Amino acid sequence: MGGLMTSDGCRPCVIICALLLLSSVIGYRPVIIVHGIFDGPKQFEMLAKFINQSHPGTNVTTIALYDYIASMKPLWQQVDSFREAIRPIMKSAGDGVHLICFSQGGLICRGVLATLPTHNVHSLIFLSSPIAGQYGDSNYLKYFFPKFLKSRLYYFCYTTHGQKISICNYWNDPHQRERYLKSSNYLAPLNGEIEHANLTAWRDSFLRIETLVLIGGPDDGVITPWESSIFGFYDSNETVVEMEKQDWYLRDAFGLKTLNSKGAVVKCVVPGVHHTSWHSNLTVYQNCIDKWLT
Repeated sequence: MGGLMTSDGCRPCVIICALLLLSSVIGYRPVIIVHGIFDGPKQFEMLAKFINQSHPGTNVTTIALYDYIASMKPLWQQVDSFREAIRPIMKSAGDGVHLICFSQGGLICRGVLATLPTHNVHSLIFLSSPIAGQYGDSNYLKYFFPKFLKSRLYYFCYTTHGQKISICNYWNDPHQRERYLKSSNYLAPLNGEIEHANLTAWRDSFLRIETLVLIGGPDDGVITPWESSIFGFYDSNETVVEMEKQDWYLRDAFGLKTLNSKGAVVKCVVPGVHHTSWHSNLTVYQNCIDKWLT
């Protein structure tokens, strides 16, 4: 009898503890991860582990679409599929979601959010992503275009056939500005560098983001210039122009200036991290990601 009374007496404590635990779990918004080029969900198992260690019970989903070689498909095609995979997760999250987008995945996320006018992204985290474009040799580039130097790649990228390859969708040759603006069917429209019918709607959608976190570093070794990960990019002399001096920023073409003026843009620059290590680096997670996942 005494044992039963003790058990019954502890029951309210057990219930209260369970409710507290449940409330803490409910308090964590779902996290959606969009992988990069030549990646898939497997590469993000460590990042998911970090998230669940610091935010137990968080629903973490790494979208399993266009993995590995399929990641070379044109970005608008990928955006259509990623959007339909992400939409139901957002719909089921009344308090919003967090979106972590690695490398090329950052460009995909930009397209997804532009075309999801009712999205509920709370923190949008670009993890070493060439969000202002790419102009540089890398192992990825040499693997797919072994006969091209960066200075000649525009011959292919700025054609109808070239724009069917994901890398070409954000290839931003600072010496071929006119051709870039004429041929880019992805990055230039997203940046508001060319006029189009969706410009205002895409800008409004971008401004729904609560917090924009830009993560990158000088030892990345792939993103070129590395400052592209924080919205900087080359001028025609290959001198890096910081985000705040970019033409599309000054014109507030897609809403970045407005977000920044509200204090909603955070930059986290970390030296000593190679491109393929960002999503498995605990220091990067603790200093640049963790606080934005509440």
